[in-house]
Amino acid sequence: MHLYSFEYYPSAYMIVPTLGAFFFIITRGWGTTLLSVNTIHELGRAATSTGQEPSATDSPAALVEVPSQPARRNWDMKYQVAIIVTDIAVVLATLLLAQTLRFGLDSVDVQDDPQHMLYSAVLATFWLWALWLNKSRDRRIIGIGVTEYSRIVSASAVVFGALAVVSYLGKLEFARGYLILAFPVGVAGLLIGRFAWRQHLAALRRQGRCLMGAVVIGPYADVARVVSQLRTHTKAGYRAIGVALTDHATAAGGKDPLGTIPRVDLQRVPELVRRSRTRAVIIAGELPGGREEIRRLGWELENFRAELILVSRLTDVAGPRLHLRPVEGLPMVHVDLPQYSGVNHTLKRAFDVVVAAAALLVFAVPMALVALAVKLDSPGPAIFRQERVGVQGSRFVMYKFRSMFVQAETELAKLQRLNEGNGLLFKMKGDPRITRVGAFTRRYSLDELPQFWNVLIGGMSLVGPRPPLPEEADQYEHQVARRLLIKPGITGLWQVSGRSDLDWEESVRLDLYYVENWSLAGDIHILARTVKAVLKREGAY
Repeated sequence: MHLYSFEYYPSAYMIVPTLGAFFFIITRGWGTTLLSVNTIHELGRAATSTGQEPSATDSPAALVEVPSQPARRNWDMKYQVAIIVTDIAVVLATLLLAQTLRFGLDSVDVQDDPQHMLYSAVLATFWLWALWLNKSRDRRIIGIGVTEYSRIVSASAVVFGALAVVSYLGKLEFARGYLILAFPVGVAGLLIGRFAWRQHLAALRRQGRCLMGAVVIGPYADVARVVSQLRTHTKAGYRAIGVALTDHATAAGGKDPLGTIPRVDLQRVPELVRRSRTRAVIIAGELPGGREEIRRLGWELENFRAELILVSRLTDVAGPRLHLRPVEGLPMVHVDLPQYSGVNHTLKRAFDVVVAAAALLVFAVPMALVALAVKLDSPGPAIFRQERVGVQGSRFVMYKFRSMFVQAETELAKLQRLNEGNGLLFKMKGDPRITRVGAFTRRYSLDELPQFWNVLIGGMSLVGPRPPLPEEADQYEHQVARRLLIKPGITGLWQVSGRSDLDWEESVRLDLYYVENWSLAGDIHILARTVKAVLKREGAY
C-alpha cells in the first residue's frame, strides 16, 4: 500500500489544486486601486471651457494636474477569491483530519469507505454554502470589525447543529466524535485564515494601497472631519479623491485638512463617478435640498458600481447598537442604550475569572522570576501596591511589579515640569525613577501580570477603561466620570491604540467609546490586539 500515492488518497486531487491556487494568489500579489484623479480635473476644466463660471466650491487645487499612477483593478475581487480558496482549503483539511483521526486511514479512500467520504463531502458542501449564505465574505465587513468573525462562527454552528439534529431524528449512524473534533478545529482554522488575510490587507492599506476611492460631500467642517478620519483610520478602506463642498467655509487657521484634494461641483458628482473608477460617494453632512437631494443622488448613482454612504451623526455608537426599522416613508434607527448589569455582564465576569485563573497558573513561574529580578535589582518590595478607583467610584488596591525606586512618589513633584503627558496624566520618556529591571518589564508589560489577581478577586476586568488614581478621578467632569460605570481593565482600547503615546482627549474618547459599546466578542478582539501591541512595544515607557 502506497501511503503517499494519489491512488490511496483520492481526495488529494481536490486539495492540491486548491492549495496551488491559494499560493498562486499569494505570490501574484495585489495592486492598488488608485483612482484616475485626472478625470476630476477634466470635469473642473470642462466648466471653464464651456464659458461657465467655476462653482463656489471649486478651488485652484481642482485645476492642478496630478500625475497619473498605474492601477490594478478589482483588488477586492482578488481578496475575496483568496478568502474563498482559503476557506475551501481549511474546510477540506479539517474534515480529512477529523475523518482520519476518528475512523482511521482507510476512511479517506473512496473505495474502502465510500459512506464516510460521502458524509464529509456533503458536510463540506453545506459548510461552504453556509459561509456564503451568511455573507461572511461581504465586502462591507471583511477586513474590519468583529462581524466577519461572528458570521463565521454562527454559520458553522448552524451547519453542525443542523447535522446533529438531522442525524438524531433520522437515526443516522454519524459519529459524534467526528463532529466534536471537526467543529472547533474548523472554526479556529477559518478564523485564523481570515485574520491572516486581514493583517495582510491592513499592511497594504497602511501603505496607501487597496483603498477605495471616495468623493466626500457636505459642508466644509463635516467633510474635513470625515477626510481626516479616513486618512487616520486606513482600515476603513476608503481614500478621499475628491470633495464637493456645499458651503464657502474654509479652515479657521493652521493647516487645511483637505490639502490639495480636488474640489468638484455637487451636480457633477454622478458624472465623475461614471467617467472615473470612483467606488464610493460619502455624504458627510446636510445637503442643499435635504432628503430630496440625497434621493436624487441615489437615483443617478444606481446604475454604477459606486456605494452611497451616509455618515451618521450618532458619534461613538457601535454598529451592533444600531437597528434600522423601516416604516413606510419613515426609516427609523433604533439605538440600544448601554446596559451596566444583566446577563452580558455575568458572562463577562465568568470570562474574566476563567482567563485570569488560567493566566495565573500559566505565568506562575515567569512571575516568580520577575519578582526575584526586581528584588535583586533594587531594594524594596517586589510588588507595588497603589490605591485606584474602580466601578462606581469604589476604591481598590491594584498590584503591579515594582518598576521604580521606592522613593519614586516623593520625587514626582520635582519632575512635574518635565511632564510629557496631557490632561491629568504624568508621562515622561526616560523617567529617571525607573529601574533597569523596571524598564524591561514595562517594555513588555510584565509589570502588569499581578493584575490578573485583581481580576480574579473582582476589582478589575480583563478589558476596560484605564484604572485612574483617586486624585485623577476627583477632577473628572460629568462626561469623563462615565469611565467609572464599569470595571477598569488590564487592557483596553487605550492600550491597543497607542498607550502612552495617546493624548488625554483621545484616551478619554476611547474609554468612553468602550464603556458604551463593549461586548464579549469585542473584548476577545481587544485581547488579541493587546498581544500584538505588547510584542511591538507600541507606546510602552
